[in-house]
Amino acid sequence: MDALVKPPLPADASTAPHRKPVHEMLAGAGLRPTRQRIALGELLFRGCDRHVTAERLFDEAVAANLSVSLATVYNTLHQFTDAGLLREIAVDGARVYFDTNVCDHHHFLLEDTGELYDIPGSNVAVANLPTPPEGLRVERVDVVVRLRRDT
Repeated sequence: MDALVKPPLPADASTAPHRKPVHEMLAGAGLRPTRQRIALGELLFRGCDRHVTAERLFDEAVAANLSVSLATVYNTLHQFTDAGLLREIAVDGARVYFDTNVCDHHHFLLEDTGELYDIPGSNVAVANLPTPPEGLRVERVDVVVRLRRDT
């Protein structure tokens, strides 16, 4: 079975060498750099950009001997998202991913494994959006292209 190759990241995508230390990222986003936020942030933002579920991050935290509950992981991920440090990607009613790449981009979803791969925003054109109701504006459009392996 051929492996799916990750598409290249957008030119402006952030990667570990360009990131500030986690405590600076938190402070810059208006979040108090607590011990748990720093510890979870270090797990999230190490290495290249990635897509994680709360459960996956919780498993990583347990493996790293961090004393956090799954509820704390969920709360922290939502706080990071509200502060602009993460993007939330809902691919269906049951699966929500958190993306460390907050630049303009979309996603391929490999349905049999649940893996997400970035698609540079410049590679997707979204046209003819309806006019939002008065007093509202389009915040962002997320495109998820669902993939299945050839059998």
